[in-house]
Amino acid sequence: MTSRAIDTPSVGSSAPTGLTQAEAERRLARYGRNEVAPPRPTPFHRRVLAQLRDPLIMVLLGAALLTIAIGDHPDAVVIGLVVVFNTTVGVTQEVRADRAVAALSALSAPHSRVRRDGAAYEVAAALVVPGDSLLLSEGDIVAADAELTEASALLMDESMLSGESEPLAKTAGDTVSAGTVVVRGRGVATTVATGTSSALGRIAALLDGDHGPTPLQRRLASLGRVLAAATLALCVLFFAMGLVRGLGVSTMAVTAISLAVAAVPESLPAVVTLALALGARRMAARGALVRRLPAVETLGSVSVLATDKTGTLTEGRMVVQHVWTPSGAAAVSGSGYDPHGTLTRSGRSLTPEQLRPLQELLTTAALCNDASPEPPRSGHDVWAAVGDPMEAALLAAAAKAGCPDPAELHRACPRIGEAPFDSSRKRMSTLHHLPDGNVLVCLKGAPEAVLAPTVLAEPSEVLGQARRQAAELAAHGFRVLAVAGAERLHWSLPAADAEHGLGLLGLIAISDPPKAAAAGTLAACRAAGITPVMITGDHPATAHAIAVRIGLVEDGPADAVVTGPELAAKPDTDLTGVRVFARTDPQQKLDIVHAWRARGAVTAMTGDGVNDGPALRQADIGVAMGAEPAAPAAMRRPPRPPEQHILAAGAWQRLLLLASAVTAASLLAALAARATGLPWQSVLFLALLGAQLGAALGLRTRLLTRKNLFLPASVAGSALLALAALHVPALQSLLETEAVGRSGVGLATAAALAAFVTARLLRGAFHRKA
Repeated sequence: MTSRAIDTPSVGSSAPTGLTQAEAERRLARYGRNEVAPPRPTPFHRRVLAQLRDPLIMVLLGAALLTIAIGDHPDAVVIGLVVVFNTTVGVTQEVRADRAVAALSALSAPHSRVRRDGAAYEVAAALVVPGDSLLLSEGDIVAADAELTEASALLMDESMLSGESEPLAKTAGDTVSAGTVVVRGRGVATTVATGTSSALGRIAALLDGDHGPTPLQRRLASLGRVLAAATLALCVLFFAMGLVRGLGVSTMAVTAISLAVAAVPESLPAVVTLALALGARRMAARGALVRRLPAVETLGSVSVLATDKTGTLTEGRMVVQHVWTPSGAAAVSGSGYDPHGTLTRSGRSLTPEQLRPLQELLTTAALCNDASPEPPRSGHDVWAAVGDPMEAALLAAAAKAGCPDPAELHRACPRIGEAPFDSSRKRMSTLHHLPDGNVLVCLKGAPEAVLAPTVLAEPSEVLGQARRQAAELAAHGFRVLAVAGAERLHWSLPAADAEHGLGLLGLIAISDPPKAAAAGTLAACRAAGITPVMITGDHPATAHAIAVRIGLVEDGPADAVVTGPELAAKPDTDLTGVRVFARTDPQQKLDIVHAWRARGAVTAMTGDGVNDGPALRQADIGVAMGAEPAAPAAMRRPPRPPEQHILAAGAWQRLLLLASAVTAASLLAALAARATGLPWQSVLFLALLGAQLGAALGLRTRLLTRKNLFLPASVAGSALLALAALHVPALQSLLETEAVGRSGVGLATAAALAAFVTARLLRGAFHRKA
């Protein structure tokens, strides 16, 4: 077992000796390595077989065999290349996505500090065993589930596991989970669960499980069966009609096989795969992972959007939004931990007199603070927090108010004592040496722990006003801090003893605010017939406040929010009748998705936490967007029923009319060519291709858009290849074509224009009808 002895400070005087190295090795052999296994990877050959089992691919494979049987080897090679291309793209996309999903195990700490044989060692996290004494300090990722035996001002970030947006204070006797992060303080904890038995392991276990086909896969499978049956029926009918007319069996067999090859849309799987791959690529550029290509199209059928709150609907960063003092309040602008922003009152800038008490409030909060802001680094365009995110938000607000820089503050007023925050006191105080020799007492904490006569020397009217203001802010989902301070002539006692006779400076309201686009996105979803549902592990009051701000629920009582404990107490609750869930665990998120799917809904799940992983995997889709720009009214149409055929909703009628127009235009061009002595078969070839390209352009949602230049480029490239097939000697010999001259090209162009106009008319008529 590899380990390295290190020096580490003790939390208290009773630091445990920990396991012996020999006992740790025995437990490692018994319990196994402390590793969270990602979802079981699919063997490569099964991925390939899954791609080849697609009905259209099976039709193509059959067509390839038929072309080989009739000696048409060039067509067989082309069809084979299409199959290989389709399979390669599909398998590659799945492999890339699975590698990203497997990154769950990387959330475990790479190393951990443990105490063994009475000494501190740094060991690989995979070698931590039950019974180990973990030594925790700021910035550490907890290697395993453990119970705290000692804690000093310990604050933990559990957002990735629980969805809780605010760090939680921990004391001796509390548990800490694998994958959570120490924001502040130190602790010693005894490991109680490792590997698959830990919190991360239990979530990873929920990631296993099969997933049914997407609506697109079901539609394409249905289309493949229809095409296969229709092709077979036409070939048999054509073969029988030839025999009736007295043609030979061998001749008709070759002709029927040729018809089957011609009837199979060998380019359809390649076109679908390429379109989905381009969509997946665009999504990846925006940070969205596509695990299976058909999921890109599923958005058109989504009827329920289940979304996490923290980091998905909200910014995922704590921000000071309101400050209050007995002399007045102000709103604070800006986002994240960026120090740029303004303080305003009723939309107007503050005068120096109005700003002064707010600066005193925020300066005191910046002194009673252990965090520091981190400017944007290479590859990152946002400010980050080092330490407690809430304290970093206070520093950003102080900078917006024009307070001195934190480093300058601490040089002018060095800290000489502190009483750290803990869950029982619910406040923190610091002592600072002032230039005149006096001592400045700075205190911040929960309103109920600060707004008390034992702490503040304020009239009861002021205390009552502050309590009412704090309650109002808390009711709107804000985390409220009360800040107080005072100067002492001389002070040599502990900082905690200075927490009396202080003056109230004011209140600070902090929250993880909604993203700017959240309300508009949910409104667009509702206009499209999609039901949005918030599922979070955060506090119900916070969840309700955010839901009101983004328009998910009406402003009113918070009883519209259902919590995880309530679901556990009433397992028969109708999960599809609730729009806001709070305090949910990963299994309950999974149950909510299953309940909607059981009702026949197509579910989309969005989330960025480990606790969202199981529900993300089981939902029909995580995210999706359209390989051409969407129609302006796309989000005002209802979701496409998942059982709807791919040619439903008038599609087969449009297809029949458009196909008739393409056929008629091509045949007319061929007849005209034959009448004028042109090589009519070559003209028919060119006219048929031109009509198909004209139809492709005519079906565009936005005809002249520049957002997708691939389509016009592909049309132009196809036209040039067609002309090359008629004029390049090698291609003429291979395809048995002839040059058609300007007259032939003109006939083909007329066919293309006829198909283009027909496509535009049909598209316009369909959308007016819709």
